[in-house]
Amino acid sequence: MESTRFVLINTSHAGNVGATARAMKVMGFSDLVLVAPRFPDVACHEEAVAMASGAADILARARVVPTLADALDGVDYACATAMTPRDFGPPTYEPRQLFAELAAREAQPRLALVFGSERYGMANEDVYRCHAVLSIPTHPDYGSLNLSQAVQLLAYDLRQAVGGFAVAARTPDPERADARAVQGLLDHLQTALVDIGYLDPAAPKKLMPRLNQLFNRACLTNEEVHLLRGIAREMIKTAGRTGH
Repeated sequence: MESTRFVLINTSHAGNVGATARAMKVMGFSDLVLVAPRFPDVACHEEAVAMASGAADILARARVVPTLADALDGVDYACATAMTPRDFGPPTYEPRQLFAELAAREAQPRLALVFGSERYGMANEDVYRCHAVLSIPTHPDYGSLNLSQAVQLLAYDLRQAVGGFAVAARTPDPERADARAVQGLLDHLQTALVDIGYLDPAAPKKLMPRLNQLFNRACLTNEEVHLLRGIAREMIKTAGRTGH
């Protein structure tokens, strides 16, 4: 299923082909097949390349074939993205459910996701060639999706089923302040609070232990300790200037 094929039938807009390539690449898929597109060289059109936005390699490798039968050559399991024909047809599934079931098989099938044209969708004859119909859950009052949007949603669900990508941290993990650093902050704050007259050394009550518990719950970082000690330093300076 890592090598799932994405099949577009009778695509008429170059931008949708490019956007499809982009949607595939960000989810780690690369096999794109175009069945009788309106323009045989659609993958080379300027709009397609622009909408691919860095996924031009997917467009360059895309194959153009005359029929869906050609596009499904070598595929074990084809999924139509269409309404199920009223007379009969393959069963309809919610994408995540079906992808999870297919991914759990001991021998995963070579999968194809088949998308119809922007204007007419898939013909019944093409749906009959497929093993399942996928229905993306949408708001019951409005379920209209652009072609590339549908590709992106299914590519994401499929990627999650076969093993999603880890989220890379964009910033380093903060360095937590150790007990010595927190105690140094408490000592500094105690001096500052005494200097400004907020803390009475003769009757401190539980102010400093409560601050200690507060800082423990906050799991202060070293930067935050430095920030708070800077505030304490200015408090002491201010108290000295005012003769508090």
